[in-house]
Amino acid sequence: MKVLITGCNGQVGSCLTERLIAEAEVLALDSKRLDITDREAVFSIVSEFKPNYIINAAAYTAVDRAEQEIELSYAVNRNGPLNLAQVAKEIGAVLLHISTDYVFDGDGGNPYKESDKTGPKSVYGQSKLAGERAIAEACPKYLILRTAWVFGEHGTNFVKTMLRVAESRDELSIVGDQFGGPTYAGDVAGALITMIQHVEQGKDTKWGVYHFSGMPYASWFGFASAIFTAAEQQQVLAKIPTLSSIPTSAYPTPAKRPANSRLDCFKIEKQFGIKPSDWLTALNNIQAYK
Repeated sequence: MKVLITGCNGQVGSCLTERLIAEAEVLALDSKRLDITDREAVFSIVSEFKPNYIINAAAYTAVDRAEQEIELSYAVNRNGPLNLAQVAKEIGAVLLHISTDYVFDGDGGNPYKESDKTGPKSVYGQSKLAGERAIAEACPKYLILRTAWVFGEHGTNFVKTMLRVAESRDELSIVGDQFGGPTYAGDVAGALITMIQHVEQGKDTKWGVYHFSGMPYASWFGFASAIFTAAEQQQVLAKIPTLSSIPTSAYPTPAKRPANSRLDCFKIEKQFGIKPSDWLTALNNIQAYK
């Protein structure tokens, strides 16, 4: 089995590379070794390696900056996946791609199913949705994994930010009216690998979009509270800041965040036997995120 991973230094890409290296022939590439927006480079490298599976963990994820860097956001989040989808079709490979809860407007009252209407409010979300559509049109064998609120040992994320600011702040105000499912990056990698194994074993695979995120659902305030509870129990921080919950309106950002980022993960469990990310357990080793 040959697997090509893009964005190999990111939160999920790092986990994928670490786990797959023992069971497959892996070509792990960061943006310096492969710019997915460069169609000629994509076709050259992928055609030479001839992977059975391509996992696209590369993305433009600067949500607020995307409101100004629109062209770059679309280049990485739409054009890049399109290039990978086209070459995957050409060589007969399966393309696995990571997408986001931001493809929804976040106004709904229930967890979002894959079949629910999309309506991104930010450039980031719009570019990611454009990438999904480009893949679906260009590649017959694709698995798109929408996830949310990802954190892990690598890269930058909410857990790392909370632990860092706690060292210099006695009080923190955290948004309490946005809800989602915190998701451990290692579990996202695990879900993608399980999907590959499912295909590799010749089991019936329904191509398309799947949701995968953590349970239980929480607000950013609730997520922060859990982080500091774990940090206190594991004696990772000398002191724990006092938290206060604030509305989104009190913390304006250039890009609009979905108020409801909860994803319904029933479909992926039914098809692949993949259960939601147990993010609370992932905080048991909170020292790893410092």
